[in-house]
Amino acid sequence: MHTKSFRFFRPAAALALALMATACSYSSFPDPKLSSRDVELLALAPKSLNRDLDPTRARYRMPNTTGEKVAGTVVVDSAARFLYYVEEGGQTVLRYEISPGQEAHQWSGTAIVGRKVEWPSWTPGATARKMVPSLPGVVPGGPNNPLGARGIYLHDEKGRDTEYRIHGTNEPEMIGHPVSLGCIRMHNIDAIDLYSRVKVGSKVVVR
Repeated sequence: MHTKSFRFFRPAAALALALMATACSYSSFPDPKLSSRDVELLALAPKSLNRDLDPTRARYRMPNTTGEKVAGTVVVDSAARFLYYVEEGGQTVLRYEISPGQEAHQWSGTAIVGRKVEWPSWTPGATARKMVPSLPGVVPGGPNNPLGARGIYLHDEKGRDTEYRIHGTNEPEMIGHPVSLGCIRMHNIDAIDLYSRVKVGSKVVVR
């Protein structure tokens, strides 16, 4: 009986130590301050009920292991389904859970932030229109827009629009799953937070 108890204790103790080590390296950070318009529109938007429920997927400040050291750089890990924002000094990053593109639409490479828009409108691209011919020409910005609360537009090194975005969502329950046509989706509150930090011209690395 003592042998069975000891065998149970060892993995339990190892898990406890791992959680303690994680607590020392990872820390939460507060939600961004919201404008009155954000408060009004977020109240009407689909709620992110699953955000941060799983500690292994939650939003954290953590040590920088991305290999990118320039402050303000954004790194997207499509396989892990996380986005990292490199903080000043390059030693830490802010980690957000994301929804990357479907396997057939995932891409990798380097881009720059070409522009930023609050509560952007959405003009469906050719692929989306082919899949759903009934889509309107333009979807006005607002709580039910697929781009959600913020749009961060990615351009190539020559300043041309890649047609890929980092943006909020009106389907928060899908965050963590590869469902988009190549864009990077975030919970609306996380998109607002990243938007407040990232600057036009910042480097974005998608892996």
